[in-house]
Formats: sequence, C-alpha cells, structure tokens
Amino acid sequence: MFGIRYLKSDPTQHVLQMRDGQVVRDGLGLSFFYYAPSSSIVLVPTASADDPFMVEETTADFQTISVQGQVSYRVSDPKRLAQMMNYSLDARGQYASEDPRKLGQRVLDQVQVLMRSRIQALRLDEALSGGDRLGQGVAEALAASAVTAALGLTVLGLSVLAVKPKPETARALEAEAREALLRRADDATYARRNAAVEQERKIKENELNTEIAVENKRRQVREAQMDAERSVRAKQQEMEAEAMEGKITLEERNRALVALAAENARAQADAKAYGVAAAMKAFAGVEPAVIQALSTTGMQPDQLVALAFRSLAENAGKIGELNMSPELLRELIKRDNKKG
Repeated sequence: MFGIRYLKSDPTQHVLQMRDGQVVRDGLGLSFFYYAPSSSIVLVPTASADDPFMVEETTADFQTISVQGQVSYRVSDPKRLAQMMNYSLDARGQYASEDPRKLGQRVLDQVQVLMRSRIQALRLDEALSGGDRLGQGVAEALAASAVTAALGLTVLGLSVLAVKPKPETARALEAEAREALLRRADDATYARRNAAVEQERKIKENELNTEIAVENKRRQVREAQMDAERSVRAKQQEMEAEAMEGKITLEERNRALVALAAENARAQADAKAYGVAAAMKAFAGVEPAVIQALSTTGMQPDQLVALAFRSLAENAGKIGELNMSPELLRELIKRDNKKG
C-alpha cells in the first residue's frame, strides 16, 4: 500500500538496500519495511551451491575421455558479486535479470577451461588413474583464479566422480589389462614352477649330499674296521711268529735232546757191545754144554721145564714114547696165568 513493502530474508541471504546509490541496509537475514519507489533491493544467496559437470576432452595421446564431477562453492563477498552481476529484485520480489542463474554456468565454464588444460597434459592411463589428483589440481587452480576472486566466490571443493574413455577404448584397455593380468598370472605360474623346480633341486642336492656324507661315514667306518682287522692280524702274526719261534726253539732243543739221547744210546750200546765182546772172548774156548749149563743158573722152575721140553724136542727121534701127567700141565698153566 502506497509503495511500502515488507522484506523478510533467510539467514543464508545477504540483503543490500540501496537508495540514491547509497547502501542504507547491509546484512544477512534482514527483515524490514521499505519504500519501493525509492529503494533498490539486492538479494545475494550465500549458501553453498553444488553444480555437477561433465567435461569431454582429449588427452596427450589423442584419446577422448569424459570427466564427471561436482564443484562446490559459496559467495563469500556479496558486495563484490553484486557489483559484477545483477541480483536486484523487481516489484514482484523476483530477480530482475537472468544473472543469478548464470553464476553456476560461469563457474562450470571456468572448471571446463581448467580441466581441459590439465587433461591435455596427461596420457590416457594417467588420466584414468589420476582422478583424485586431477580434481585436486583443478580445485586449487579454480580457487586461485582471477574470475573466482572477481565474483567474490570461495571454492569449497571439486570432486571427480568418474573418468571414462570411449567404449571402444575401454574395451581395448580391458583387453590390454586382461592380457596383462594373464601375463602376470603366467609369470606367477612360471615363477611358482621355477620355485618348485629350484626347491626340488635343493632337495635332490641335499639328498645327494646326505648320501655322500653317509657313504663317507661308511667308508670311514670300513677303514676303521680294516685298520682294526689289520692290527688284529698284525698281532696274530706276531703271536704266530712268537709261537713259531717257540716251536723252533723247542724243536731245536728236542733235536739236541734226541742227538744227546742217541749219543747216550750209542755209548750204552758200545758199552754193552764191549761187555758182550769181552764175555764172548771169555767163553771162546768153553764147551757149549758148559755154557748152556751156566745159563740155567738162576732160572725159574717153569723155565727149566721149558728148557727140558726143548731138549726133548731136539731128541724126539731118539724117544719112543713120552707121557706127561695132567697135574704137571695144570701146574704149568697156573704159573703162566699168574705171570699174565
């Protein structure tokens, strides 16, 4: 009524009331009455804004990729932004121009420019694997940009959500990555086989070394046994030599004894022969009958009977008949049995 109106703003809206080119009210979340014909109201939102973006650019190796992300920012200097863009309200309380809707596009245009300059300096593999670094670099460049400072904006952050190549490039990369994985798998298999072969070789070497060590021990044991047997044989030979020496000495003594015995027997035989020769010389002129009679001296009765029977036998031709009593024969048998 009569051009007087009431304005109530939110806590995230910065209000500027201007009259005759002068700022009469300035602050966040203001509520007041004003005279519309002589006042100009500027309403700048200071809440943070999140604008998604998608940039399609070519990498240093001439591969096209698309980068999807989101940029967050807020108005930190409303007065500066109000000087650069028209945020004034019309009589209906709506923005009088399209500038408030163009702010986001200006920010996205700046993001695209900065993103292009960085993507073109990267290879495809670097761009695909460096999304976080790419987003951080663009955010820092955007915060330091002259356009951002001129608009009075503060960059809260920039997130790269996806970096995608073209479908055919993606398939080629998948094939390359798949082949690389298969090669690594093959290399791992070969390495495992080589490790198994190496372990088997070490096991064989250990077994052979063990067998060699066992054979060396057996040889040492055998040599020790042979040395012991050699020592035993040497001792046996020494004992046999000593026994042989003893036998030789004994045989030499026996030979000396036999020689001495033979000498003694020869001396005895010579003595007996001398005695017999002397006796024979003494009986050389004596009658045989006398010698026979002398030989009967000291004989036993049975010997005398035997001598008598011998005489009878020598003179059997002269004897016609000879009778012997059983008593005589029995007596002779008894004497013979007693002698036996």
